[in-house]
Amino acid sequence: MALIQEIDYGTPASEAEKTVRLVIDGNTIEVPEGTSVMRASMEAGIQVPKLCATDMVDAFGSCRLCLVEIEGRNGTPASCTTPVSEGMVVHTQTGRLKDIRRGVMELYISDHPLDCLTCAANGDCELQDMAGAVGLRDVRYGYEGENHVKPRQNGEANPRYMPKDESNPYFTYDPAKCIVCSRCVRACEEVQGTFALTIEGRGFESRVSPGMHESFMNSECVSCGACVQACPTATLQEKSVIEIGQPEHSVVTTCAYCGVGCSFKAEMRGEEVVRMVPWKDGKANRGHSCVKGRFAWGYTTHQDRILNPMVREKITDPWREVSWDEAFAHVAKEFRRLQFQHGRGAIGGITSSRCTNEETFLVQKLVRAGFGNNNVDTCARVCHSPTGYGLGKAFGTSAGTQDFDSVEHTDVVILIGANPTDGHPVFASRLKKRLRAGAKLIVIDPRRIDLVRSAHVEASHHLPLKPGTNVAVLTALAHVIVTEGLFDEAFIRERCDWSEFEDWASFVAEPENSPEATEAYTGVPAEELRGAARLYARGGNGAIYYGLGVTEHSQGSTTVMAIANLAMATGNIGRPGVGVNPLRGQNNVQGACDMGSFPHELPGYRHISGDEVRDVFEKLWGVELDPEPGLRINNMLDAAVHGTFRGIYIQGEDILQSDPDTKHVKAGLEAMECVVVHDLFLNETANFAHVFLPGSTFLEKDGTFTNAERRINRVRKVMTPKNGLADWEVTLKLAQAMGLDWDYNHPSEIMDEIAATTPSFANVTYQLLEEKGSVQWPCNDANPEGTPVMHLDGFVRGKGKFIRTEYVATDERSGPRFPLLLTTGRILSQYNVGAQTRRTENVAWHAEDRLEIHPHDAEQRGVHQDDWVKLSSRSGETALRATITERVAPGVVYTTFHHPGTQANVITTDYTDWATSCPEYKVTAVQVTPSNGPTDWQQEYEAHAEKSRRIISVDTLEPAE
Repeated sequence: MALIQEIDYGTPASEAEKTVRLVIDGNTIEVPEGTSVMRASMEAGIQVPKLCATDMVDAFGSCRLCLVEIEGRNGTPASCTTPVSEGMVVHTQTGRLKDIRRGVMELYISDHPLDCLTCAANGDCELQDMAGAVGLRDVRYGYEGENHVKPRQNGEANPRYMPKDESNPYFTYDPAKCIVCSRCVRACEEVQGTFALTIEGRGFESRVSPGMHESFMNSECVSCGACVQACPTATLQEKSVIEIGQPEHSVVTTCAYCGVGCSFKAEMRGEEVVRMVPWKDGKANRGHSCVKGRFAWGYTTHQDRILNPMVREKITDPWREVSWDEAFAHVAKEFRRLQFQHGRGAIGGITSSRCTNEETFLVQKLVRAGFGNNNVDTCARVCHSPTGYGLGKAFGTSAGTQDFDSVEHTDVVILIGANPTDGHPVFASRLKKRLRAGAKLIVIDPRRIDLVRSAHVEASHHLPLKPGTNVAVLTALAHVIVTEGLFDEAFIRERCDWSEFEDWASFVAEPENSPEATEAYTGVPAEELRGAARLYARGGNGAIYYGLGVTEHSQGSTTVMAIANLAMATGNIGRPGVGVNPLRGQNNVQGACDMGSFPHELPGYRHISGDEVRDVFEKLWGVELDPEPGLRINNMLDAAVHGTFRGIYIQGEDILQSDPDTKHVKAGLEAMECVVVHDLFLNETANFAHVFLPGSTFLEKDGTFTNAERRINRVRKVMTPKNGLADWEVTLKLAQAMGLDWDYNHPSEIMDEIAATTPSFANVTYQLLEEKGSVQWPCNDANPEGTPVMHLDGFVRGKGKFIRTEYVATDERSGPRFPLLLTTGRILSQYNVGAQTRRTENVAWHAEDRLEIHPHDAEQRGVHQDDWVKLSSRSGETALRATITERVAPGVVYTTFHHPGTQANVITTDYTDWATSCPEYKVTAVQVTPSNGPTDWQQEYEAHAEKSRRIISVDTLEPAE
């Protein structure tokens, strides 16, 4: 193994179709029109020296190292800013060029520390490389005089010297080593879109500055790492590289955080990760990253990881470490006992959206073929199950329609119920870049999210609807489109059922669905809504992106269908730049759904009642499958309380913290006799477990993840599992302990079985993924290399289906006792229940959950910034600190759910989506009152959790007889 070296062409590729021919150093080359001379040279294998240029950002032309000579032109133009032209003859190496470059390098080095041997960038420093490339042997200017390098000059403090900024937990900023190439500033602007960095001063006084001469930690920097990646010296340097040294080999793998599915190079020394570097060939992230994927991988070696299996008789007992064989035998014995005593349906399983496709496939197979029932569910139940239902009904397939590249071709974006700058930051950066290029944005969200107005980005319309009124707002948008004749009749007649459209159109055109009528209960001004509808219908390519603010409602499925109606009505389906795009929350929540993790569906979204479908699996697995759908997560908990559901295998999900109505979840778990938790850490659910099976991280396994754009990406093992087994091996051995004749030697064999049974994966193999990097399903004989954009020539179901979307107000309503509405979401630095990110330095940004409350509501209640407040609902109460902000509207409060000490879901109710049982996290009637600290319930919960996590020391175990 060796380091994967990616070619830096110096400037971005030209997308022009027309080509030109030129000669560079005697070599004839043909490149797209608009290509820079620097890039053309690199494509010809000729590397022109450079410092300020990199192909992740636009050409800048400041370093003056990349000068060339062009026949017929005067001077020595910069190759990075000079476009090629037909017949051009370029010379990259002449006597004059050598002298100029050497002189330029002398100037750089004269004001740069000469600590190369002890510098963290030694071996990975472009300044060092360029000094060698230009043949620098001496610096005629010397190193005395005014400089930015030495703390003291002539016995006095040097006013130009700035000490190293080590405020950021992940990287350092050393101004003494800065060559003011502006690559970091441009990366922050052009790639990330945060505009947190600038160049302060002029001439010799110039230097990089975060914000207004702030530290990195106190600035607007979001720690995405783009600046660190762009820096050609050790000015911006990962602390892990400073501590460990330069990596010696790298492996391409896929991030295990959100549904964007970024590709990274895990750069290693032995089995130790030195750094994670975004892979430029990654088709989801195109070489960019966020703070979580780039830096927050330290949880993989955190001391809290459990590495040995553990069992206990009662949840009040301390844990006892056992061997893997003993753990598997114990679980198998208990599950068989429970089925014998209570029936075949007395046990079930929950698959993980953080595990690979192959591991998820095995868990649902274990439940169906081993347990003999269909009691399997996944976290998508509580997030995107309405997406599967709604898009399946409208289009015939349960996934988004576009790839992420599609956003580069959009003209108008509707963003509803999603906050991508926090939840899907790499996609947000691509979206912001398109908005800066002229695309328009419509935000539909109760909060004023960052994209409503931030650096060089401002939404054309923000519709701050009252939580729970999504359907009414979308139907009102449709009302405008239909009544003003803005729909695409040709598209509808060709691609959809015209009679269904007519029925739907007559429904949305009714006066009660007008913006004026709905304004009374949605809170959205009618004229603002009409303007948004006209912009989406008339603005060109229109794309809709949505998140959990759409699905986690009692009408989540209805809202998804309303979104599909809008896209079909305006013809915004079936080409780049348009579509309906759910932003999936977890790294493999799409894959978990694809793999048959729902109780009514086998892999590929095929209903369990279908005889032909079951026959495929029965023949391969050698068992008879139950044709009846099994229990959903909430049904399992209900059945446990009623005494009919007694045992569960939970792989990589923390349902006690993530699922709604915590007290109900707790009651269900307490009622079970054998709860098996398979995870990295003793999570909150493990407080009520009888068996703990240690899991493996994404760095310790092979497999695949499927991201929000249906992209199947390889996950590659870079280190030995610290617990001894990859997660797929744990499930395999558990199945074998239960008497199943399973035999897999590698996850590629599991993928072969998936392909053999699942039409949308029919052509997917590890070999294909190695060749292509990644593919998007459906990948079969009809689409052998995958499908970036769905529904090009027709919908999967045949004709697109328009569906009436009646607004039905949620039963959860505010009133005198609970006058405010709580909605929940995520924050950039944390992920889901925080089990991973809380065990990294990301806690520096978000050490606790906070309650956002509008100044008016805070003043009415005597609440001040940072005060403790009690948050109460019909379900329960918790306490947390307040943040007073106008990001939320009066009458609305907001919090995150990343920290178990808050247990925010003790507040949420058991109201769910009518079709899928997806919980209504986004609408809870609450009251906020001043508090002195954590509630009694929180203190009791913490005491129980601490007691539950006791582990008998190995030294105290008596020897076996």
